[in-house]
Formats: sequence, C-alpha cells, structure tokens
Amino acid sequence: MKFIDEDPDVPAQINIVPAIDVIFAILAFFIISSLFLSRNEVLPVNLPKAESSQTQDQGEVVVTVTNEGTIFVGEIEVELDELESRITQLMKEAKSNVVEFKADESISHGQWIAVFDRLRQIENVRLAIRTTSESKTGDAANE
Repeated sequence: MKFIDEDPDVPAQINIVPAIDVIFAILAFFIISSLFLSRNEVLPVNLPKAESSQTQDQGEVVVTVTNEGTIFVGEIEVELDELESRITQLMKEAKSNVVEFKADESISHGQWIAVFDRLRQIENVRLAIRTTSESKTGDAANE
C-alpha cells in the first residue's frame, strides 16, 4: 500500500523581517548611547586666540568665566570665595589634578588674575588654559 503525500513540499524560506527589527534596535541603542559619550559645551565663551597653542587632553574639571564675569565649575555657578574648595572636591572625585581654565576674551584682566590666582593656590593642581588656535581649527589647551 502506497501513501500519497497530499501536502506539497513547501520550499524553505528565510524571513528576515525580525532580523531587520533587531538590527535597527541595536543601531538605535548605539546611536543614543554615543550621544552621552560626547562632550557638550553648554556655556558660550569667546576664547582668546593664540598661535602657540598646543592640543592636550581635556581636563575633567573645567572652570569657565563668562563675558559677564560669572564663574562656573562644570555647569554649576560658584562664587570666587568657594571656588578653591569646590575644585579640591572635584579633583578628588575625578582623581585628576588637571583643571581646565576657560575665560571669555572680554573679561577684565583683574578678574582673570583673581580666578587664576585662586586656582594656583590649590595643592598639586596642573592648570590648562583653553584657547583657540589661529592657524588650526578647533580648540586647544595651553599649559
């Protein structure tokens, strides 16, 4: 007795739609997570130009003085009197002794010196002054 196969053989198929969904989900994850790895500058500062600027690693502790004379450590506004203690605390947390100093080119010389003098009083601090290069594109940090 012979059995007749009533179901015709269906050729094997590969459905790639679920694979595309997984690939797009992974791609979206990497795009979104890479946004958190970039360093965003949120305080607008017109940096002075210097021909002798050298590119260095960016410091984890950043002190910014805006054109109005407001002092920021990172993105937090601080007074001149509390600058030294805040920087010391952040240096311990970051385990780095490099402090990057960014000042708008229009601030007064007196204020620049006052902030810079406070920074120099911190023990074991290495200061990097942020400038823009006239001959190169991008920012550079001079020490």
